[in-house]
Amino acid sequence: MKLEGKVALVTGGSQGIGQAIAIRLAQAGAAVVINYRSNPDGAKQTLSQVEAAGSRGLVVQADLASVEDIRRLVKESVAHFGTVDILVNNAGVEKNADFWTVSEEDYDTVLDTNLKGVFFATQTFVQHLIEAKRPGKIVNISSVHEELPFPHFTSYCASKGGLKMMTRNLAIELAPFNITINNVAPGAIETPINTKLLNDPEKLNALLANIPLKRLGQPRDVAGAVLFLASTDADYITGTTLFVDGGLLWNYQEQ
Repeated sequence: MKLEGKVALVTGGSQGIGQAIAIRLAQAGAAVVINYRSNPDGAKQTLSQVEAAGSRGLVVQADLASVEDIRRLVKESVAHFGTVDILVNNAGVEKNADFWTVSEEDYDTVLDTNLKGVFFATQTFVQHLIEAKRPGKIVNISSVHEELPFPHFTSYCASKGGLKMMTRNLAIELAPFNITINNVAPGAIETPINTKLLNDPEKLNALLANIPLKRLGQPRDVAGAVLFLASTDADYITGTTLFVDGGLLWNYQEQ
């Protein structure tokens, strides 16, 4: 098993992509810390599936917009399992609004979770690795919108664009410690965040017309990419983005 003996921390692991990642890493042999912010039932469901895969799991509540919570999350993870080898920065939010009506509160919610949260979760994880003199792997869940404009979601695009540059910069800074960092950038994935889209045939068909593979992605599609980057198969890959989008990025036309 590719990750046997490893411990992975997955933020936002109570549903959707994060849940699929936690389960896939467990199936590959990793013990998994399942972080959630406000969905304890979903986190418990993830835990049961991690355990059903034959792996150990731990559920930890923490708000990734809070640096204090982030530090507690990593501390509890290390205390429980002895170490953490893999960090998957999956937790994220988006807010739909015309640029000229975006509130400071909504802007802060998006940037604090999607960029500040990833920054300090990564920092705390790296501090642990350096102190323990261990190598490690960081996989960020970005988005095609680190490259692709998304009108009415400017704060979200800014957060993912910032994440792209953060990843490239840290790839250089962390390489001397044998720590790699990469992004997985999903396109349109069938998750709870897209419920409205899935129930609107006109919008769904317009989106599918932009996807060369003519289907929405599934959480398992993203989870497989994360597993690859978290494994020794990707030891020589750092500072890059792996797009999981069915070809959407290079075929998209705003309607």
